[in-house]
Amino acid sequence: METIVWFVHILASLAVVGLVLLQHGKGADMGAAFGSGASGSLFGVSGSANLLSRATSIAVTVFFITSMSLAYLASHGGKGASVVKAQHQQASEQVPAAGDKAASPEPVDPSKAKDVPQ
Repeated sequence: METIVWFVHILASLAVVGLVLLQHGKGADMGAAFGSGASGSLFGVSGSANLLSRATSIAVTVFFITSMSLAYLASHGGKGASVVKAQHQQASEQVPAAGDKAASPEPVDPSKAKDVPQ
């Protein structure tokens, strides 16, 4: 489920970037009036603005919904425990029992210690 949401999220983000780059800025009509380029396109002057604006708003809405869905899935995922709780649980599992002789260290003879001055 999460993989599908990630896939749709990435497609929506690429669509938003592409659609924003395709749109004309507000100053594009003024530049076209002085002969620097053609203001019309395949859809006409106002047709492309309406189509691209609608497509951009749909892509942004899908991006927002998938962002919220991924945030929800991350907070309510299968792991459920925080990192601190997981480390505390691992540390408590590694502590040896009180009567366990195999886990308790042997006492060190001070005369055999190398770093202790005699």
